[in-house]
Amino acid sequence: MNQLTGKIDIRAVLRVESGMHIGGSSEFAPIGAVDSPFVRDPLTHEPIIPGSSLKGKIRTLLARSFATTYVLQKIENDPEEIARLFGSAAKGSGGGRPSRLQFFDLRMTEDSRRRMEGLELDTYIGEVKWENGIDRVTASANPRQIERVPAGTEFAFRLVYNIESEEELFADIDTLAKGIALLQMDYLGGHGSRGYGRVSLRDFTAEHFTVTEAQDAALEEKTVEILTRPLEKGGL
Repeated sequence: MNQLTGKIDIRAVLRVESGMHIGGSSEFAPIGAVDSPFVRDPLTHEPIIPGSSLKGKIRTLLARSFATTYVLQKIENDPEEIARLFGSAAKGSGGGRPSRLQFFDLRMTEDSRRRMEGLELDTYIGEVKWENGIDRVTASANPRQIERVPAGTEFAFRLVYNIESEEELFADIDTLAKGIALLQMDYLGGHGSRGYGRVSLRDFTAEHFTVTEAQDAALEEKTVEILTRPLEKGGL
C-alpha cells in the first residue's frame, strides 16, 4: 500500500435529464402502492443516488472500454488503471486493494428541493410511470407502476481521491474523466434501454489537501486547475 500524501475533494452538480429509477425496497406494500419505488433517504424521504450505484456503473463502463472481448473478465482481473482507482476485495489469503476513490451518496441540492416541492407530482418528489409488458405468445399484458425521480432534479455530486502517487495522479484523473463522460452517454439506474436514467454533470470544482507541512499555494492552485480541466471535459 502506498503512502497517503494528500486528498482531492471533487464536487459537481448532477442533473437528471430523464426520469431515473434506482430501486428501493419496501417490506410492506399496501393495495394501490407503487410496485417499484425508488430508493429514498430514510429520514427525509427524499430521493438519493447511492454512491455504490455511481461507483459500480462508472467502473463497469470503464471495464467495458478496456475490454478486448464481448464478455467482461472478473473484477480482480481489471486493468491496473481501473484497479488502483476502484480497489478490490480480499480473496482468501490474498490481501485486498483499497480504492483511491471514495464516493458519497448524492442528495438533492437546496434549489432543486424547493423547485420540486412546488410541483404537483404523483409521490413526494417522484413521478409514477406505468410500464406494460406484453407476452409475445399469449399477448397478455402485465402492467406495473415504476416510481421515477423526475427529469430536472439536481443532486450534489461529491467524491474524494486519495493521492498515493504523484506520478499517477494525472493519469488517474484522466481515467476518472473518461468514466464520467461514458456515464453521460449511458444511463444510471434501471430501464436505461427504455430511456430512463440519463444524467449530466457540470460545475466541477476541486480542492487539494496535503498532509505535508511544506505547501506551495501557487503550485497547489495550478494543480487543481489542471485537474479540473479533464473533469469539465468529461462533464461534456
